[in-house]
Amino acid sequence: MAGRFAPRTPTTRTTVRGGHVPVPRATLVLERDPAHDLDLGLTLGPLRRGPADPTFRATADGSVWRASRTPDGAGTLRVRVRGGAVEAEAWGPGGPWLLEGLPALLGADDDPAAFVPRHKLLALTHRARRGLRLTRTGLVLESLIPSILEQKVTTHEAYGAWRGLVRKYGEPAPGPAPDGMYVMPDARTWAMIPSWEWHRANVDGKRSATIVRAARVAARLEEAARMPPAEARERLERVPGIGPWTSAETIQRSNGAPDEVTTGDLHLPGIVGWALAGDRTADDAAMLELLAPYEGQRHRAARLILLSGRVPPRRAPRMTPGDIRAL
Repeated sequence: MAGRFAPRTPTTRTTVRGGHVPVPRATLVLERDPAHDLDLGLTLGPLRRGPADPTFRATADGSVWRASRTPDGAGTLRVRVRGGAVEAEAWGPGGPWLLEGLPALLGADDDPAAFVPRHKLLALTHRARRGLRLTRTGLVLESLIPSILEQKVTTHEAYGAWRGLVRKYGEPAPGPAPDGMYVMPDARTWAMIPSWEWHRANVDGKRSATIVRAARVAARLEEAARMPPAEARERLERVPGIGPWTSAETIQRSNGAPDEVTTGDLHLPGIVGWALAGDRTADDAAMLELLAPYEGQRHRAARLILLSGRVPPRRAPRMTPGDIRAL
């Protein structure tokens, strides 16, 4: 897909939010090869942390909105596909940075043609989901922190913690973003959140301490977005509390890494085993063996399996949500 986007006359201007504060605004139109589909929902969906994520919104007109903490500051991005073009607008000091990274965000660095299906299920899903591209945000902390929050808890718990902390310590998204959108806190703010506020957000001491350690070396971690995936994961895993599961979940998003398959997941090995071999008891080793024919594209293969909807019938009880706030 590289090179299939071409910019068409970007413009920059200033708008006024609330009649008081000037908010920088920039617009960009990217020409898109109509022979290659782009599904915004499939491509950007992994960046959404739950249906009420304050940093992400999909609206009825087909637009996707993202509020991000960029190296240049807070920014809001609105993107939609119309005809043969991608239209994007951005607001805030981080707006130009977001527009500069838009092609990578939409998968311009991704190459779906490199994926060769070797199972019927994957061939069918690959064809049905032809608009899938692997996103590359170029931002580490915005994927790392919610991934840490998701360690060893239910997604419901993790999404609630992310939502509450971003709303309390973040800032309203610049520009005319939908109501309730926020930019996540900066690294210094994450590092200064007091222990009782982590407790109120239902985040245990292990996860909160990992986030604080990561925030204190945020600049070094953000450098990982420009590294080869294996080196990037090694950089992240130097932080105590960040292991292979968390590093993979982060680098898949920040670096657009097509081969970084998640290990250590409670459900993924069984799903992959069931889809490719009818084995719901598969562990990480069995999963990696099944995905070996897709070396270089194992993350894409796993994404397609999840999108296929072929999951083993549930037998074991779901993980019980916990609530440390009552302790």
